[in-house]
Amino acid sequence: MADTNPAPSSLRRLGIALLALTVTSGAQAAGSAFRLQSPTVAPNSTLSNDQVYSGFGCSGKNISPALSWSGAPSGTKSFAVTVYDPDAPTGSGWWHWVVYNIPATVSGLPVGAGNAGGKLPAGALQGHTDFGTPGFGGACPPVGAKPHRYIFSVYALKTDRIDVPDEASAAMVGYMIHANSLAKASVTAHYGR
Repeated sequence: MADTNPAPSSLRRLGIALLALTVTSGAQAAGSAFRLQSPTVAPNSTLSNDQVYSGFGCSGKNISPALSWSGAPSGTKSFAVTVYDPDAPTGSGWWHWVVYNIPATVSGLPVGAGNAGGKLPAGALQGHTDFGTPGFGGACPPVGAKPHRYIFSVYALKTDRIDVPDEASAAMVGYMIHANSLAKASVTAHYGR
């Protein structure tokens, strides 16, 4: 009588494949629940002149884009938003916007929220960018450089507020964001000149 059982190595490969599929599916489901969207900044798009800095040799409008998020995990007590350029020729990237202490009841920021006179949610604060001031600072890569990546991120936090000094650097606020993060969602856009 012939043995109809698959070889142990075939079973092992099948088991490993099923485990990998289960882990991958679970990671995708968990990772896709928290989402960041923008009617202004599409994933992998080129930023418009509205999101380009006005200064440092750039002549954009420097308007923060509208952002909205959904699917925050259970236990979220506040949100933070950052815009970061990892390609800046500084050795440490460039922080373009840092907003924190956004109440958990908020699900987005309107166009211009990061500008002088912009409408931030009650209690939300803006940290200092690498331009040296709080508020939104648009894209302004060096002339002739390969287009830079601008990573717009929202973080769901397990604390209702980040307590840092008013003059805290973006790196310090970023440290506190990462220490309290439950989930992160991002959209990356590009800009070169």
